[in-house]
Amino acid sequence: MQVVIALRGHPRRFNDMKRRVEGISQQMLARTLKTLERDGMVERDVRATTPPQVEYSLTALGQSLSEPVRTLADWARVHFETIHGNRQRYDGER
Repeated sequence: MQVVIALRGHPRRFNDMKRRVEGISQQMLARTLKTLERDGMVERDVRATTPPQVEYSLTALGQSLSEPVRTLADWARVHFETIHGNRQRYDGER
């Protein structure tokens, strides 16, 4: 979800996305981008420079996913404290 949100509206290079997606490893970001590309949601643009520059962007399909994903992310932010409290209470009972 965070990768889709990071790409929403702007093509981005790998390291830019890594900075925007908190806590993701380089390996996991690479896997996620490959999966999204395979699914047709992300497009990879390689520029013939030295070294090659690679930018990722959402396809039309990826853009159509970005709105529901953003709505879900907004919901999670609004309810974070409640969910966190519920987890602490649950873990304390165990």
